[in-house]
Amino acid sequence: MDTPVIDAQVHAYERDRPERPWIGYLHGPAEVTGEKMVAAMDEVGVDGAILVSPYSMYRYDASYALEVHAAHPGRFGLVKPFDPGAADVAEQVAQWARTEGAVGARIMLPDPFAVRPDDPGLNRILAAGAEAGLTVNVLCWGNAPLLGGLAERNPDASIVLDHLGLRQPFEPPPPPDPFADLPKVLALAQYDNVAIKITGACTLSHQPFPFDDIWDPLRRIFDAFGIERCLWGTDWTRAVALVSYAEGVEAFRVADHLSDAERSALMGANAQRIYGWAPQR
Repeated sequence: MDTPVIDAQVHAYERDRPERPWIGYLHGPAEVTGEKMVAAMDEVGVDGAILVSPYSMYRYDASYALEVHAAHPGRFGLVKPFDPGAADVAEQVAQWARTEGAVGARIMLPDPFAVRPDDPGLNRILAAGAEAGLTVNVLCWGNAPLLGGLAERNPDASIVLDHLGLRQPFEPPPPPDPFADLPKVLALAQYDNVAIKITGACTLSHQPFPFDDIWDPLRRIFDAFGIERCLWGTDWTRAVALVSYAEGVEAFRVADHLSDAERSALMGANAQRIYGWAPQR
Protein backbone atom coordinates (compact mmCIF):
# COMPACT_ATOMS: atom_id res chain seq x y z
CA MET A 1 0.00 0.00 0.00
CA ASP A 2 1.27 3.48 -0.82
CA THR A 3 -0.58 4.96 2.14
CA PRO A 4 1.39 4.77 5.40
CA VAL A 5 0.20 2.00 7.72
CA ILE A 6 -0.95 3.58 10.99
CA ASP A 7 -1.96 1.58 14.05
CA ALA A 8 -4.73 3.66 15.67
CA GLN A 9 -3.87 2.57 19.22
CA VAL A 10 -0.77 1.27 20.92
CA HIS A 11 0.64 1.75 24.43
CA ALA A 12 4.21 2.08 25.68
CA TYR A 13 5.37 2.08 29.27
CA GLU A 14 8.48 1.48 31.31
CA ARG A 15 8.82 -0.75 34.35
CA ASP A 16 7.25 0.39 37.60
CA ARG A 17 9.80 2.59 39.34
CA PRO A 18 9.80 5.26 42.07
CA GLU A 19 10.56 8.07 39.62
CA ARG A 20 7.39 7.29 37.67
CA PRO A 21 5.33 4.82 39.70
CA TRP A 22 2.45 2.86 38.27
CA ILE A 23 -0.92 3.81 39.67
CA GLY A 24 -2.53 0.59 38.48
CA TYR A 25 -1.87 -2.28 36.12
CA LEU A 26 -2.19 -2.81 32.37
CA HIS A 27 -2.27 -6.29 30.89
CA GLY A 28 0.93 -6.90 29.00
CA PRO A 29 4.63 -7.56 29.46
CA ALA A 30 6.55 -6.10 32.39
CA GLU A 31 7.48 -3.22 30.11
CA VAL A 32 6.98 -2.21 26.51
CA THR A 33 9.33 0.69 25.99
CA GLY A 34 9.11 3.00 23.03
CA GLU A 35 12.12 1.20 21.56
CA LYS A 36 10.36 -2.17 21.87
CA MET A 37 7.16 -0.79 20.37
CA VAL A 38 9.05 0.60 17.38
CA ALA A 39 10.84 -2.74 16.92
CA ALA A 40 7.50 -4.57 16.90
CA MET A 41 6.12 -2.12 14.35
CA ASP A 42 9.20 -2.37 12.15
CA GLU A 43 9.03 -6.16 12.17
CA VAL A 44 5.58 -6.15 10.55
CA GLY A 45 5.83 -2.97 8.46
CA VAL A 46 3.73 -0.56 10.52
CA ASP A 47 4.90 2.94 9.67
CA GLY A 48 3.48 4.82 12.64
CA ALA A 49 1.01 4.61 15.47
CA ILE A 50 -1.23 6.65 17.70
CA LEU A 51 0.50 6.25 21.06
CA VAL A 52 -2.06 6.46 23.85
CA SER A 53 -0.62 7.21 27.26
CA PRO A 54 -1.86 4.28 29.40
CA TYR A 55 -4.44 5.47 31.89
CA SER A 56 -4.18 2.26 33.90
CA MET A 57 -0.59 3.00 34.81
CA TYR A 58 -0.08 6.75 34.55
CA ARG A 59 -3.60 8.22 34.77
CA TYR A 60 -3.30 11.77 33.39
CA ASP A 61 0.51 11.95 33.27
CA ALA A 62 1.70 11.67 29.65
CA SER A 63 5.37 12.33 30.41
CA TYR A 64 6.55 8.91 29.27
CA ALA A 65 4.66 9.17 25.99
CA LEU A 66 6.33 12.52 25.41
CA GLU A 67 9.74 10.93 26.03
CA VAL A 68 8.97 8.17 23.53
CA HIS A 69 7.88 10.73 20.95
CA ALA A 70 11.11 12.67 21.40
CA ALA A 71 13.24 9.52 21.12
CA HIS A 72 11.45 8.26 17.99
CA PRO A 73 10.53 11.34 15.96
CA GLY A 74 8.00 10.78 13.23
CA ARG A 75 6.73 7.43 14.49
CA PHE A 76 4.02 8.41 16.98
CA GLY A 77 1.13 10.80 17.33
CA LEU A 78 0.22 11.25 20.99
CA VAL A 79 -3.08 10.94 22.87
CA LYS A 80 -3.42 11.88 26.53
CA PRO A 81 -6.27 11.08 28.95
CA PHE A 82 -7.92 13.99 30.76
CA ASP A 83 -9.73 14.17 34.07
CA PRO A 84 -13.34 15.34 33.55
CA GLY A 85 -13.41 16.36 37.19
CA ALA A 86 -10.59 18.88 36.88
CA ALA A 87 -11.88 22.45 37.11
CA ASP A 88 -9.33 23.63 34.52
CA VAL A 89 -9.70 20.68 32.15
CA ALA A 90 -10.56 22.93 29.17
CA GLU A 91 -7.31 24.85 29.70
CA GLN A 92 -5.42 21.56 30.00
CA VAL A 93 -6.81 20.37 26.66
CA ALA A 94 -5.88 23.66 25.00
CA GLN A 95 -2.34 23.43 26.37
CA TRP A 96 -2.01 19.80 25.22
CA ALA A 97 -3.13 20.79 21.72
CA ARG A 98 -0.12 23.11 21.55
CA THR A 99 2.28 20.33 22.59
CA GLU A 100 4.55 18.90 19.90
CA GLY A 101 3.29 15.49 18.83
CA ALA A 102 -0.20 15.80 20.37
CA VAL A 103 -2.94 14.59 18.03
CA GLY A 104 -5.78 13.72 20.40
CA ALA A 105 -7.33 13.72 23.85
CA ARG A 106 -8.95 10.79 25.60
CA ILE A 107 -11.89 10.36 27.94
CA MET A 108 -11.65 7.20 30.03
CA LEU A 109 -14.85 5.97 31.63
CA PRO A 110 -14.14 2.82 33.66
CA ASP A 111 -17.84 2.86 34.62
CA PRO A 112 -19.62 4.42 31.63
CA PHE A 113 -22.99 4.04 33.35
CA ALA A 114 -21.92 6.35 36.20
CA VAL A 115 -22.17 9.50 34.05
CA ARG A 116 -24.76 11.15 31.84
CA PRO A 117 -24.42 12.91 28.47
CA ASP A 118 -24.94 16.28 30.19
CA ASP A 119 -21.92 15.74 32.49
CA PRO A 120 -20.18 19.15 32.60
CA GLY A 121 -16.62 17.78 32.63
CA LEU A 122 -17.11 15.50 29.65
CA ASN A 123 -18.67 18.31 27.64
CA ARG A 124 -15.88 20.71 28.59
CA ILE A 125 -13.31 18.28 27.19
CA LEU A 126 -15.24 17.85 23.95
CA ALA A 127 -15.84 21.57 23.53
CA ALA A 128 -12.17 22.32 24.19
CA GLY A 129 -11.13 19.64 21.71
CA ALA A 130 -13.40 21.14 19.07
CA GLU A 131 -12.01 24.62 19.68
CA ALA A 132 -8.42 23.39 19.50
CA GLY A 133 -8.98 21.11 16.51
CA LEU A 134 -8.07 18.07 18.60
CA THR A 135 -9.80 14.72 18.12
CA VAL A 136 -11.30 13.31 21.32
CA ASN A 137 -11.24 9.55 21.86
CA VAL A 138 -13.85 8.09 24.21
CA LEU A 139 -13.75 4.74 25.98
CA CYS A 140 -17.28 3.97 27.11
CA TRP A 141 -17.57 0.35 26.07
CA GLY A 142 -20.89 -1.16 26.95
CA ASN A 143 -22.73 2.19 26.89
CA ALA A 144 -22.81 3.38 23.29
CA PRO A 145 -25.88 5.61 23.85
CA LEU A 146 -23.80 7.78 26.18
CA LEU A 147 -21.54 8.65 23.26
CA GLY A 148 -24.56 9.46 21.14
CA GLY A 149 -25.69 11.99 23.71
CA LEU A 150 -22.23 13.57 23.84
CA ALA A 151 -21.98 13.70 20.04
CA GLU A 152 -25.36 15.39 19.80
CA ARG A 153 -24.32 18.04 22.32
CA ASN A 154 -20.96 18.63 20.60
CA PRO A 155 -21.57 18.51 16.84
CA ASP A 156 -18.34 20.41 16.11
CA ALA A 157 -16.18 17.93 18.02
CA SER A 158 -14.28 15.19 16.20
CA ILE A 159 -15.04 12.11 18.30
CA VAL A 160 -13.58 8.61 18.02
CA LEU A 161 -15.29 5.71 19.79
CA ASP A 162 -12.63 3.44 21.24
CA HIS A 163 -12.49 -0.32 20.71
CA LEU A 164 -15.69 -0.80 18.69
CA GLY A 165 -17.68 0.46 21.68
CA LEU A 166 -17.82 -3.18 22.83
CA ARG A 167 -16.43 -4.73 26.00
CA GLN A 168 -13.28 -6.64 25.16
CA PRO A 169 -11.46 -9.30 27.16
CA PHE A 170 -8.05 -8.93 28.79
CA GLU A 171 -7.44 -12.67 28.66
CA PRO A 172 -9.07 -15.71 27.03
CA PRO A 173 -11.75 -16.65 26.41
CA PRO A 174 -13.70 -13.93 24.60
CA PRO A 175 -17.31 -13.38 25.69
CA PRO A 176 -19.81 -15.96 24.39
CA ASP A 177 -21.56 -13.31 22.29
CA PRO A 178 -19.02 -10.49 21.94
CA PHE A 179 -21.09 -8.53 19.40
CA ALA A 180 -24.37 -8.64 21.34
CA ASP A 181 -24.40 -4.83 21.77
CA LEU A 182 -23.55 -4.14 18.13
CA PRO A 183 -26.98 -2.61 17.27
CA LYS A 184 -26.38 0.13 19.87
CA VAL A 185 -23.00 0.84 18.32
CA LEU A 186 -24.40 0.95 14.80
CA ALA A 187 -26.95 3.56 15.95
CA LEU A 188 -24.04 5.98 16.47
CA ALA A 189 -23.42 6.10 12.72
CA GLN A 190 -26.12 8.76 12.49
CA TYR A 191 -23.70 11.26 14.05
CA ASP A 192 -21.41 12.52 11.30
CA ASN A 193 -18.79 13.65 13.82
CA VAL A 194 -18.29 10.14 15.24
CA ALA A 195 -15.65 7.73 13.91
CA ILE A 196 -14.98 4.28 15.32
CA LYS A 197 -11.77 2.45 16.17
CA ILE A 198 -11.67 -1.12 14.93
CA THR A 199 -9.11 -1.72 17.66
CA GLY A 200 -8.80 -5.01 19.49
CA ALA A 201 -11.29 -6.66 17.14
CA CYS A 202 -9.24 -9.85 16.95
CA THR A 203 -9.62 -10.35 20.71
CA LEU A 204 -13.35 -10.92 20.15
CA SER A 205 -12.79 -13.92 17.91
CA HIS A 206 -13.53 -17.50 18.94
CA GLN A 207 -11.36 -18.77 16.09
CA PRO A 208 -7.58 -18.78 15.58
CA PHE A 209 -5.79 -16.50 13.13
CA PRO A 210 -7.01 -15.08 10.77
CA PHE A 211 -10.12 -14.76 12.99
CA ASP A 212 -12.74 -15.38 10.31
CA ASP A 213 -15.72 -15.03 12.65
CA ILE A 214 -15.25 -11.28 13.24
CA TRP A 215 -15.78 -10.21 9.65
CA ASP A 216 -19.56 -10.33 9.36
CA PRO A 217 -20.08 -7.95 12.32
CA LEU A 218 -17.18 -5.77 11.17
CA ARG A 219 -18.77 -5.47 7.75
CA ARG A 220 -21.96 -4.23 9.42
CA ILE A 221 -19.88 -1.50 11.06
CA PHE A 222 -18.15 -0.59 7.80
CA ASP A 223 -21.49 -0.39 6.01
CA ALA A 224 -23.13 1.71 8.73
CA PHE A 225 -20.34 4.23 9.34
CA GLY A 226 -18.75 4.10 5.92
CA ILE A 227 -15.21 2.77 5.71
CA GLU A 228 -13.93 6.37 5.87
CA ARG A 229 -14.95 6.64 9.54
CA CYS A 230 -13.30 3.39 10.64
CA LEU A 231 -9.75 3.13 11.99
CA TRP A 232 -7.86 -0.15 12.32
CA GLY A 233 -5.58 -0.73 15.27
CA THR A 234 -4.31 -3.44 17.58
CA ASP A 235 -4.69 -1.99 21.10
CA TRP A 236 -1.27 -3.40 21.84
CA THR A 237 -0.46 -4.31 24.61
CA ARG A 238 -3.88 -4.87 26.16
CA ALA A 239 -4.46 -7.65 23.64
CA VAL A 240 -1.25 -9.52 24.42
CA ALA A 241 -2.87 -12.54 26.10
CA LEU A 242 -5.18 -13.17 23.13
CA VAL A 243 -3.27 -12.30 19.96
CA SER A 244 0.27 -11.45 18.97
CA TYR A 245 1.11 -8.05 17.54
CA ALA A 246 1.86 -9.62 14.16
CA GLU A 247 -1.51 -11.42 14.14
CA GLY A 248 -3.36 -8.20 14.94
CA VAL A 249 -1.72 -6.59 11.92
CA GLU A 250 -1.67 -9.44 9.44
CA ALA A 251 -5.30 -10.45 10.00
CA PHE A 252 -6.33 -7.23 8.26
CA ARG A 253 -3.63 -7.44 5.60
CA VAL A 254 -4.63 -10.91 4.42
CA ALA A 255 -8.40 -10.53 4.80
CA ASP A 256 -10.20 -11.06 1.52
CA HIS A 257 -13.17 -9.33 3.16
CA LEU A 258 -11.58 -5.96 2.30
CA SER A 259 -10.90 -4.39 -1.06
CA ASP A 260 -7.49 -2.79 -1.56
CA ALA A 261 -9.07 0.66 -1.30
CA GLU A 262 -10.85 -0.26 1.95
CA ARG A 263 -7.66 -1.72 3.40
CA SER A 264 -5.70 1.41 2.56
CA ALA A 265 -8.33 3.64 4.17
CA LEU A 266 -8.82 1.47 7.23
CA MET A 267 -5.13 0.85 7.93
CA GLY A 268 -3.80 4.35 7.49
CA ALA A 269 -5.54 6.97 5.39
CA ASN A 270 -8.43 7.48 7.81
CA ALA A 271 -6.17 7.90 10.85
CA GLN A 272 -4.06 10.33 8.87
CA ARG A 273 -7.12 12.44 8.08
CA ILE A 274 -8.93 12.21 11.42
CA TYR A 275 -5.87 12.92 13.56
CA GLY A 276 -4.23 15.29 11.11
CA TRP A 277 -0.97 13.38 11.41
CA ALA A 278 1.24 11.21 9.24
CA PRO A 279 4.32 9.19 10.23
CA GLN A 280 7.77 10.03 8.94
CA ARG A 281 10.08 7.03 8.65
